[in-house]
Parts: sequence; structure tokens; C-alpha cells
Amino acid sequence: MPKESLTIKIESEVFEWLKDSSGWNNEELAKRLKTSVETIKKFETGEKDPSLRQLRELSTIFKRPIASFFLSKPKLEKPKPKDYRLIPEKENQFDKKTLLVLRKSRHLQQVAKELSININYKIDSKLKRGKISEKPEIIAKYYRDLVQLSEEKQIKFKNPYELFHYLRDVLEELNIYVFQFSMPVEDARGFVFVDDTPYIIVVNTADSIEARLFSLMHEFAHILLGESVIDMPDPFLSSRSQIEKWCNEFSASFLLPKNIAIKLFDLYKDNLTEKSTLKTLSNRYKVSKAMLLVNMNRLNYISTNDLNAIINIKPKVKKEGKSKGGVGIPSDKKRLSEMGNKFISLVANNFDKEKITYTDALNYLSIKSKKFNKLLSQAKK
Repeated sequence: MPKESLTIKIESEVFEWLKDSSGWNNEELAKRLKTSVETIKKFETGEKDPSLRQLRELSTIFKRPIASFFLSKPKLEKPKPKDYRLIPEKENQFDKKTLLVLRKSRHLQQVAKELSININYKIDSKLKRGKISEKPEIIAKYYRDLVQLSEEKQIKFKNPYELFHYLRDVLEELNIYVFQFSMPVEDARGFVFVDDTPYIIVVNTADSIEARLFSLMHEFAHILLGESVIDMPDPFLSSRSQIEKWCNEFSASFLLPKNIAIKLFDLYKDNLTEKSTLKTLSNRYKVSKAMLLVNMNRLNYISTNDLNAIINIKPKVKKEGKSKGGVGIPSDKKRLSEMGNKFISLVANNFDKEKITYTDALNYLSIKSKKFNKLLSQAKK
């Protein structure tokens, strides 16, 4: 007689929650499990139980621990951020990779909160809030002065990566964690959580570094307005949302204040939109050519028709994950880029004070033991 396959009972509402929160549909699951759509529907209703092999496969597909399938009811999770992507056909519908990044970032937010409490670190951010009725350039100037980003300092940075790291550090000093993960750029370029502390900003590593700089300050603007959102910051888009427009103007004003922009545009007014001019200004101030063009249009240096005529120079999507020669980025460098100094140092301090175990620390940082000390040495200042 053939040996009967062990089956596992899963509550129907738990199965549906795990499926929906991972972004999979019945057809995709049936194909992956090499079964029928009807079988998947029976898993949902509880009429049929998956085999142990299928359960393990589902755990891999949903990127959830096997223990999740044994819950008596769905785990209570915080809501997704408000969808400001303004794509009607995709409202509140996200790519599987984006959903995973949302879940991962929520988890890191909770870990940061617990680890901060362990060692009596403050988790709130004392910020001067913004209002939609206020001029974004005024709030941007306040924060540019606060973080001591002078024109001279901005010019001295060797490249936009240095400016990004500087701004990431100063935001983290304000108790805002900045994470970087890869998502499909056409699905989301950034999001922010302000419905719990510490506040979290996430930007998309699939974007160019200049685009990430714009997204970083755009998402910071959402924190100042006090709303958790997911969006697609883009200086070219004249947003239908007043809030998105406000955040775009904040980011543009922070990265290239009006007084600096006017001085530059007057200086180069005879060849303002030439490639050589745009390249020079982009390299000097570490901002995208797209943002320069939008500022030129906003300050009436070029017409909207001129802007539309050269709109195709938008920054290219960055291909990440491989270095020269096809070798993967070392895991310690990748984790430092993803999680940042503040989070890694928080884990390290908890480990040093014996508030967490070695295994806990490895799990929180998603790092193997042989890279642990190297990662901590890079993060600690």
C-alpha cells in the first residue's frame, strides 16, 4: 500500500491572510505547488488540508515561518500606509516584493522599539511639524539650517552617495530610522511609517542615488505632516494630490534652495538646458537633472513646453545586486546599506549589554556569524 501523506490543518482565515498579505493569487499558487486552482480554493475554505511538503513550500512562497500556519487566527498587523502612488488601477495593490519590504520594515520598526526600551534609549522624535497651509520652502530652510547643510558643504561632497549618507546620519540623529531595500520602481519609490515610534523611512535601492535623495527628503516631509504613506516621489510629476505636491516642493527646496537655484540659473541662463550645463550643476550639487529642470520651470527660466521636450532625460533605474565581475555585494556591506548605522549599532549595544543573545543579534541583522564582527565594526562610530 502506498504510504499516506501527512496533512496539516490550517484555519481557513489564517490561510487567506497569509496568501493575501504576500500578494499571491490562486492561479499563481496552483502553478507553484503543481496542483489545481480548485485545490487552492479548498485550502482557503478548509475543505482540504495541505501536505507537509506543500506546507513547507507555502512557507517559502509566502516568506513566513511555518509557525504562522498553526495560528488559530490571523495575526493583528498594523495597516499598510496610505497609498499616494495615484495609480487608480493599482490602488492598495502591491507587488509581492513591495509587500515583503513593507512587512520587513514593520518588523524592524518593532525590533528597534523593543531594543531601544531595553537600554533606555528614547524612541520619539522632537520635530518642528509642518502644515499643508505653510510654504514648504520655509520649512525646508528651517531643516536645512538645522542639519547644517550649507551650500559650501553640499558642493564639497564628492558624489551624491556622500550627501545621502550625511542626510541619513542627521535624520537618524533625529531618531528617524532610514532603511534601503529593493522594490520594483514602477510599484513604489519610498514609504514612511509614523503611526508608531520610532519613525521609519524606506527608500528604493532600485532607484538611482539622485532619485533616492529626492525620495528621502520627500518622505521626511511626510513625517513632518504626520502621515504614513507609500508613494512614488518624482520631481517631474505635477501631482494631483496637494500633499504630494507639498512634499515634492519641500524636497526640491531642501536639496536646492530657491536663492541658490536663482543664482545658478542666472549664471548659466544662455545655455541653461544644454547637457553640459545640466551635468555640471548635477555633479556640483548632487541632485538629478530632472530636479534641476523642474526647478527651472517652477522659477520661470524655461517653459512647460521646453520641460516636456527634454523630459526623457529622467534618471535611469539602477541595477543593483552585483559588483564588477558579477560578484555579489558582500553581506556585511549590504546589511549596512539596508539597515544603516543606527539600527546596527542599536543591536550591537543590546548584545554588548547582554540584553539579547548572539543568535538574536544574527537574526535581527540577517547576517551569518562569520560576518558579524565585521558588520559591527563598520557601523560603530
